[in-house]
Amino acid sequence: HIPSDPSLDWAGNYAQMLGVNDTEAFKEITRLYLMLHADHEGGNVSAHTTHLVGSALSDPYYAYASGVCGLAGPLHGLANQECLRWLKETHKNLAGKEPTVEILTQYAKDTLASGKVIPGFGHGVLRKTDPRYTIQKEFGAEHFPNDPLFKLASACFEAIPPVLQATGKVKNPWPNVDALSGTCMQHYGLTQEDYYTVVFAVSRSLGCMANLVWSRLMGLPIERPKSETLDSLEKLATKS
Repeated sequence: HIPSDPSLDWAGNYAQMLGVNDTEAFKEITRLYLMLHADHEGGNVSAHTTHLVGSALSDPYYAYASGVCGLAGPLHGLANQECLRWLKETHKNLAGKEPTVEILTQYAKDTLASGKVIPGFGHGVLRKTDPRYTIQKEFGAEHFPNDPLFKLASACFEAIPPVLQATGKVKNPWPNVDALSGTCMQHYGLTQEDYYTVVFAVSRSLGCMANLVWSRLMGLPIERPKSETLDSLEKLATKS
């Protein structure tokens, strides 16, 4: 057990209580991680679920607990683990080769040709490089530019988007926040990948609770999605 240190800020205190690294650099990356993952809009699974349950005037803890359940899904809160595992597998497959743009371009083409996906690229809303990714990339370039996985991720940033664009099927071929977040944390010794979702949840609690406060302040009604009958769906299908 590592006791709380009230002399530290919230994120710095959390970092030192994790017990994996006592450097100021780890506190800084934890501050950055918690800030970048706090929230980006109300449409993501965890934020929307919290809002939905909270709209029934449920206790905030109950509301956010429901949102955290959404984080358990592999398409949401587990994405950064999937990206880190993909980078590790790619690094292993390169077998010591320098991760050049040329090599990774062909690797990406072979990956897609085999029917597999490349995690960490694309976003449901954004149509350009995720600014949260850019901030993490700048941090990595300053603090650990020679980390093997960071160097690999940087080469992927140059090689993969053109390959995805060439398919004509990808609206946003640019990297998202998950493409680097796991790499940043593992560099400082937080290697338990399944715990990343917990860090994500600690972070997003701020954004979700802020949204809930505003919902109560504005007196927003209980959320009730519109239902559709089978007849209406048949009519829509006929028109199309």
